[in-house]
Amino acid sequence: MGKTVHLVKLSVGTESPETLAAWQEANLARFPDGLPRHVTRMWPKREAEILNGGSIYWVIKGSIQCRQPILRLDEVFGSDGVRRCAIVLKPQIYLTQAALKRPFQGWRYLKPEDAPADLPEGRASDDVLPEELNRALAEIGVL
Repeated sequence: MGKTVHLVKLSVGTESPETLAAWQEANLARFPDGLPRHVTRMWPKREAEILNGGSIYWVIKGSIQCRQPILRLDEVFGSDGVRRCAIVLKPQIYLTQAALKRPFQGWRYLKPEDAPADLPEGRASDDVLPEELNRALAEIGVL
């Protein structure tokens, strides 16, 4: 089996993993297969590694909070005729340990060893820590 690499991307305007899921669900009707996707101008050069088990890790409010497995990369053309890459995702969103991330444009590659671990399944119903405390714990490496 070959190498795997992930993508990390800012989820602009998203307040939480729940609002990301709601936005994606509201837009599913736009696509014939009913799967969520993120359309980007650039085509990843490391396509084979991404499609070998990669996920997109979503940065929400300054920290990686969740991920979605990537199913495939589709070629799409915008209304301007420009070729783009649709990153087709599994609908399931997995919560991850918080990992601070400074703002950046576009997406970045993320090595598997640098990716935050998934939270155990039962943690989705836990009380949410205040954002400031969550950020402080992530800064010192507790989360």
